[in-house]
Amino acid sequence: MMVATSVKRWLSAAAFGALALGTASTGVMAAGGAVDLPEQEWSFEGIFGHFDRGEVQRGLQVYLNVCASCHGLQYVAYRDLGDIGYDEDQVKAIAAQYEVPAGPNQDGETHDADGYPLMRTALPSDRFVSPFPNENAAAAMNGGAVPPDLSLMYKARPNGADYIYALLTGYYDEPPEDFDLPEDFEMMAGLSFNAYFPGHQIAMAPPLYGDDVEYADGTEATIEQEARDVTAFLAWAAEPNLERRKNMGIKVILFLIVMTGLFYASKRKIWRDQH
Repeated sequence: MMVATSVKRWLSAAAFGALALGTASTGVMAAGGAVDLPEQEWSFEGIFGHFDRGEVQRGLQVYLNVCASCHGLQYVAYRDLGDIGYDEDQVKAIAAQYEVPAGPNQDGETHDADGYPLMRTALPSDRFVSPFPNENAAAAMNGGAVPPDLSLMYKARPNGADYIYALLTGYYDEPPEDFDLPEDFEMMAGLSFNAYFPGHQIAMAPPLYGDDVEYADGTEATIEQEARDVTAFLAWAAEPNLERRKNMGIKVILFLIVMTGLFYASKRKIWRDQH
């Protein structure tokens, strides 16, 4: 579950920045008309929806290996991973792969003799470590653009899960022959074609290639599988209380149904006695 260090993966991870730039409608508007997002079935949809722990854990692997070198999760703490099935030791091991600023030492110093910040091993209570020390550094390393934080990416668009999955699997080496494009459409040099990105041309390379990770549970790491898993993980990151909220909602509905029945029975008894 170590963060990938190859140049290809570092560059391709930046493609997740495209998620922040997509359309705000359920259909992506192309120059030749609207393209509907393929509808997917997700375990966390619906009133009884819940997160598939295996799916979300695989998504974490994709995030750590592909996305984390460019994109942070500033609203998620490592200890939150306990909610998706990791025990205390596993959470500590994941956090221990990273370092965070240590803060002032006993002498009040925040930097060492060479001017570098004092660092310590990350703890479960720490938030996910940002890949860059600040936004200026992020922009300098990404051609002037700051890769967006992925904590709330699932909420950034209607049908967020379908959109993320479609975008990640919508890359083509060249536009498909049967795709509805205007006659004057021409791919610009250095851009990639994506069926679900506005204008269909993305400056970022495809983030997923298949076999980007070796899943701990032995699942085959196809592009579609990786896209599905990381989408589920980002949905959990944005809605960590989804299951508790839905469970509470069901309990409230059942309570209201019971109370309605009691009120109705009381009303019939009261008025029967009046007659």
